[in-house]
Order: sequence, then structure tokens, then C-alpha cells
Amino acid sequence: MTDTSLSDTVAPDPAFLAELARLLLTACDKDEPPGGLSSEEILFGPQSRLDLDSLDALQISMAIQKRYGIRMPDSKETRRALASLGTLASHLHERMA
Repeated sequence: MTDTSLSDTVAPDPAFLAELARLLLTACDKDEPPGGLSSEEILFGPQSRLDLDSLDALQISMAIQKRYGIRMPDSKETRRALASLGTLASHLHERMA
């Protein structure tokens, strides 16, 4: 039996990552940082180039629900999903399957 935690992310589709990055930047009214956003891009905390906060997390979750119909409740699972662009893509992919 295999453990399918968020740390075991599958390489997301580059087109989906780009779409998700645009959605995230638009929802938070942020400019794309120099060099763009990679799948490993840290979204929150002191290492984040985007300097996102809890209001941004709420805006991202609302944009995801509107675009993909996936509700992201305020939970530990959601916080883990929002760790990076790649973990968010994997989280959404699991729920859209």
C-alpha cells in the first residue's frame, strides 16, 4: 500500500501550472516575479518572493472554487496544499480526477 501524501507530488502538466500561476497572481493582484513561478515556488512565509498573507490565501481559495469548483476549507490540508505552486497543482489534480 502506498502513501499518497502531498509530498509525493506528480510532475504537474506545464500548461496547468501556467494557468494556476496566472490565477494565483490575478487573485492576489501580484506581478509575476523575475524568472516566473516554478512548481517549487514557495507561496507563503519569509522565503516567498510573492509575500503572500492570509488574505491572499482566502482570495486564492475563492478563485479556485470559482474556476474549478473545488472548495478549499481553512484546514491543515489546505495550508499544506498552498505550500508551493506544485503542491497546489497536485492537490487540485487529485480533486478533479
